[in-house]
Amino acid sequence: MDRLPIAIVISVAVGIVFWLLARSWRARMRRQAELGMLAAPPAEIGAIALTEDLLYVATTRAGAPLERIVVAGLGFRARAVVTVAATGILLQLAGEAPAFIPKADVRGAGRATWTIDRAVNTDGLVFVRWILGGAEVDSYLRSADPDALGAALTALAPAALRKDS
Repeated sequence: MDRLPIAIVISVAVGIVFWLLARSWRARMRRQAELGMLAAPPAEIGAIALTEDLLYVATTRAGAPLERIVVAGLGFRARAVVTVAATGILLQLAGEAPAFIPKADVRGAGRATWTIDRAVNTDGLVFVRWILGGAEVDSYLRSADPDALGAALTALAPAALRKDS
């Protein structure tokens, strides 16, 4: 009987923590609303350089690798199919509508060893820097063949980038 008050206090504390987490996530979504949505894929994406089934890890603001972008379905890690084509990058995240990053918005691509909640072996992540709603962002991808993905993205992008650990 004497454990009931302790259980109630713990349950209320856990409930408050989850409420605060949800409130913070909604506040982040409101702050990032100006970034808008990802473009819908065009009817024709041009010659395909590479298509790969991989792990989408995260998108962050460029220069702020701990600030996760949560709008437009980019907030959660997911299985993805990425197609690098002549006109841009087709991004199909599991559970989300297909999105397109036009070639004109791609600023660079490179390799990284970490992002928000993921650390991997040396150069295990491939990232692409691009423009979303006027802000530069970095999207991180975990590929089975990072050399091939990196080469395809670097050929599409005007600059090769490097993120040191």
